[in-house]
Amino acid sequence: MTNEIYDDVVLERVLAEKFGLHTDIGQVIARRINVGGGAYATLFLTTKKQFYCYIDGAARLVLGDVKKLTSRIGIKPEAFFPPKGRPNYFDEIGREKFKEVFPGRKDVSESDLVFYRTLAPYSPALIQVSEVKNGTIYCADTDAVRGWRPAVKFAYRRIKTS
Repeated sequence: MTNEIYDDVVLERVLAEKFGLHTDIGQVIARRINVGGGAYATLFLTTKKQFYCYIDGAARLVLGDVKKLTSRIGIKPEAFFPPKGRPNYFDEIGREKFKEVFPGRKDVSESDLVFYRTLAPYSPALIQVSEVKNGTIYCADTDAVRGWRPAVKFAYRRIKTS
């Protein structure tokens, strides 16, 4: 019990340092579940009932990997938080990657950058969750038929208010 409280405090500090999100963890739904390749996810509710997924580990992930992992975990992302102090992080990296491939192009549109944004390094990752699909959160399991097995049953859907 004490280790879990300590882990929650450490996670709150990491969220504040890396992403600039100052929040209190109310309830941890799944703690450090394996999502494959040396990456682990912690899914938690804040005291204001907002649902987040924090992915970290030894794996070198990019935004595209994190998007695929959120789908496999069984959650629908609402927002991907960029690193603290860099609100246009994904666009900046996307432009750099695009310029590496097409150095002579001057007019770069938003549709040109869609793929190149997914190449931005993104570890650790913080995702605000809008919904848990089918009420089940999955974790990676090499023995399972499809490589993923149910980890936690949890129903959540964010209702947007004005």
